[in-house]
Amino acid sequence: YSLATPNGQKVTIMLEELLAAGVSEAEYDAWLINIGEGDQFSSGFVDVNPNSKIPAMVDTTTSPETKLFESGSILVYLAEKFGKFIPQDAHAKAECFNWLFWQVGSAPYLGGGFGHFYSYAPYPMEYPINRFTM
Repeated sequence: YSLATPNGQKVTIMLEELLAAGVSEAEYDAWLINIGEGDQFSSGFVDVNPNSKIPAMVDTTTSPETKLFESGSILVYLAEKFGKFIPQDAHAKAECFNWLFWQVGSAPYLGGGFGHFYSYAPYPMEYPINRFTM
């Protein structure tokens, strides 16, 4: 369940990378959640993600079904489920997780902050635009 936002694309990219790596079990159905229309607040979506944020995922191959939300959680789940993309070596694994958690914690804040003040602010605001472009 997602939309083609920077955060929403992460899981789709991971699934496509798994498919490209030969993991046919990573086939998926994509469900559009139009956050501009408020789809994320529908009862069906809130059942999957009570935080009403994209992306979210339901793994229907488990019993019971596994509901996942937050991009980092979904990415780790998929990598562990299919045994791909997380190194086994402790140092390499630590570096992998350093970058994973940087991109879920810092990248959206910086990119989202810039995007908001550049495109959506009610009037031009030079300071926040400069701040988020560093």
